[in-house]
Amino acid sequence: MRLDLIVRDANIVTLDERRPAARSLGVLHGRVVGLDEEIDGLRADRVLDAAGATVVPGFNDAHCHTTWYGMTLSQLDLSAARSPEEVHAAVERHAHGLPPDAWVVGAGLQNLPGGGRPHREALDRAGGGRPVWLKHTSGHLCYVSSEVLRRAGALEPGFAAPDGGVVARDADGRPDGLLEETAQSLVQDQVLPHSSETVADAVGAATRRYLAEGVTSFTEAGVGGGWIGQTPVELAAYQRASDTGRLHARAQVMIASDALHPLDGAHPDDGITTGLDLGLRTGLGDDRLSVGPVKIFLDGSLLGRTAAVTEPFCGCGHGTGSGSDSDSDSGSGSGGAAQERTGYFQNDPEAMAALVLAAHRAGWNVAAHAIGDRAVGLALDVYERAQHEHPRPGALHRVEHAGMVRPDQLRRFAALGVVPVPQHNFLPAFGDAMAANLGPERTGWTYRLRSFLDLGLTVPGSSDRPVAPGAPLPAMEAMVRRLTDSGSPFGPDERVTAEAALRAWTVGSAHATGAAASKGRLRPGMLADFAVLDGDPLRTDTDRIGAIGVLATAVGGVASHDPHSLVTVPEETA
Repeated sequence: MRLDLIVRDANIVTLDERRPAARSLGVLHGRVVGLDEEIDGLRADRVLDAAGATVVPGFNDAHCHTTWYGMTLSQLDLSAARSPEEVHAAVERHAHGLPPDAWVVGAGLQNLPGGGRPHREALDRAGGGRPVWLKHTSGHLCYVSSEVLRRAGALEPGFAAPDGGVVARDADGRPDGLLEETAQSLVQDQVLPHSSETVADAVGAATRRYLAEGVTSFTEAGVGGGWIGQTPVELAAYQRASDTGRLHARAQVMIASDALHPLDGAHPDDGITTGLDLGLRTGLGDDRLSVGPVKIFLDGSLLGRTAAVTEPFCGCGHGTGSGSDSDSDSGSGSGGAAQERTGYFQNDPEAMAALVLAAHRAGWNVAAHAIGDRAVGLALDVYERAQHEHPRPGALHRVEHAGMVRPDQLRRFAALGVVPVPQHNFLPAFGDAMAANLGPERTGWTYRLRSFLDLGLTVPGSSDRPVAPGAPLPAMEAMVRRLTDSGSPFGPDERVTAEAALRAWTVGSAHATGAAASKGRLRPGMLADFAVLDGDPLRTDTDRIGAIGVLATAVGGVASHDPHSLVTVPEETA
């Protein structure tokens, strides 16, 4: 038998408990067929001489926004702006030379020191009267110019924000340009949908970056609807990307709950009353592109103070979820100024629960975005109710972010078999701001890891990119060290070992996405997805894990990212 690929002279970290280490690995038809003595005497069409480098299973990002990220790569980057004046200056530079009717679109804007923020009138001047749309890095709010508000009718007397959203107003009662949560639809309705070709291009640009970071699989956290979707035919756009060679990593896509609709005419015994046409559900597809859970947003974000929490955020005064001191137009989900200090749900809780129940009964796995402890409680309650009313032992429901989990909620995750999907790369990026919003006790409950693992739960690695930097190795370092950008400890009791962090980004993500039988470990029969690193994460100083370089990445044994530092060659010339 002749193999497709043999990897030689490697420090292979298999993450297979039965055989944790090896020096060589064989690949045939995209899968691992043997290690070390199991491939002795066999030859291959290609040989990868690792020269002692470390080989690990390919990283799997269990929650990211790939199309969104790909599009930001061509938009105005505002991540370095630290004052409203810097934002306005960047907009003015970017707008210079654009056609008069062109949109000015920026991304990556963070909370600004001192609580300052762009104002629509300053954006009017900076953008030369053009429509300006600046997206906050959290994805839960944005800033727009007067032209955007005018086109949306938001400057008209008596205008009301969509339910579950906020149109912030200044001291004079006029919209100031800040849109929170579902109110972002006021601008999105003017620019969406994007074409399938545009989405496929964005997927291609994003997944090329993924390969450079060792990411071989990912879950796109919401397509086809809501404020996170890019087009109603987003799955077709992903198929287009796959068919044209632009999908460079394996993709699972969540379907936004907004895309589900009533299904009439099915047999009553099927229990399929809500879903996609033809009863499509979780599991459709193959190991290159598949349909994952249905995604539903329950609340907002900790950074924007729109997450639904039980106790008020620290230092919020009577402002909006964004922390401003202005009045706002609130949708019915926010419930007025007093409740805004504890965030708000995206919709009526009973309506959201009914949708989750219908999706569960129709055979979907459900991924509920729940960041505040109040939203986490709602997610756990409805999952428990779903299993009680319609038992499905194989269901793999998730709580996306699980941002703040109270001590009394921890064991419910384990009892219900619900997967928490936290993002630990948030800690260095936003930890200081989140700690200021929460206070010391709740900071210890936030973006947990050790507590979940101690209960026997399998926790995936995920980034929520482009909300925060998405490279897996720095995220693993954050899991181990749990330090903010200022160097302050953030919930240090939740620190884990480097091996636990590596397992999260491989074994854990495979489990969370229903692919534990084919991904996450390097053992015979599993997909030959791996990354070649210039350091061993298990033997590197913890403050250097994030600096480990990716020399090569292989998907199905094919070197999809293979810079000049490491190449595969035909065996005869090796």
